[in-house]
Amino acid sequence: MTENTTNTTNTGNTGNTGNTPGSADAYEVVVIGGGAAGLSAALVLGRARRRTLVVDAGEPRNAPAAHMQGYLSRDGMSPAEFLATGREEIARYGVELVRDRAVDATRDGDFAVTLAGGRTVRARQLVVATGLKDELPPVEGLAERFGRDVLHCPYCHGWEVRDQAFGVLATSPMSVHQALIVTQWSKDVKLFLHTVGEAELSDEDLRRLAAAGVGVVPGEVAGLVVEDDRLTGVRLATGGTGGGVPAGGGTVHAREALFVAPRAVPRTGLLARLGAEMTETPFGRYPVVDGRGLTTVPGLWAAGNASGFAEQVVNAASRGYRAGAAINGELLMGDLDAAVRV
Repeated sequence: MTENTTNTTNTGNTGNTGNTPGSADAYEVVVIGGGAAGLSAALVLGRARRRTLVVDAGEPRNAPAAHMQGYLSRDGMSPAEFLATGREEIARYGVELVRDRAVDATRDGDFAVTLAGGRTVRARQLVVATGLKDELPPVEGLAERFGRDVLHCPYCHGWEVRDQAFGVLATSPMSVHQALIVTQWSKDVKLFLHTVGEAELSDEDLRRLAAAGVGVVPGEVAGLVVEDDRLTGVRLATGGTGGGVPAGGGTVHAREALFVAPRAVPRTGLLARLGAEMTETPFGRYPVVDGRGLTTVPGLWAAGNASGFAEQVVNAASRGYRAGAAINGELLMGDLDAAVRV
């Protein structure tokens, strides 16, 4: 089975679907999202002999990165290879995967999920693992270098750029924390205040930055300097101090890696549409879930970055595994209770 499979009969799973018998579009579980969380949930469910469909729009958050780090036994693997391996694994257990996008979902006992291609699939339980989208500040050259030498997570990329000249692009006073953290990987760090005024930094911020040896550079950043396909500098919009002034104006500070905090935009629209209780956080609007990933709507689950901002790949996989095991238990106990009532 390939990732473009759209309707493959599952002969390996023998569980009762609870939907129309023999229907090709009726599943026990539909998983929306084919990243680490979604594939992990599907793997557990497939091994539990549950008829499962994964709907994958093919937009993983870490696609710009050449490698992923910090995942035991998979450290350094490319995200594309990781996902391809996951798709192969779920196929062994009869899990179906369709490359499509879920555009709507309703609940009338079961869940009905409408796909962009026009197909509607039904499920007794629904997992939303649609992740989030990173929105970068509008600085010239930033998006093109993201995942290469423009980075957001030192735990993901710090080792690879260790001891280089770092910059940190401040978009809020919270960027001070990022600048302090990255000093574990380099002692040559400059905090570019960009849209943050000097007055917004507290006395404690300034004391800590000074103690860590972080240079503070006021002024807005206009763009990046790239030579031979590598970052060599950060250019301010106007003059400044501590760098070179090119003929085109705007001080340039020599830097080899730039850390930035993107704005996280959770893809949680389907959860809200299905009536899940949502909560506002400093990082976006996320569903209220229990320790297993169950939302306030019975049968509706959230996993990975659809359930919270801070889920790295290894955490997302764990969340998916936990949800998959819990769903199997819910289905089993529900069927047994129904049999008792009969």
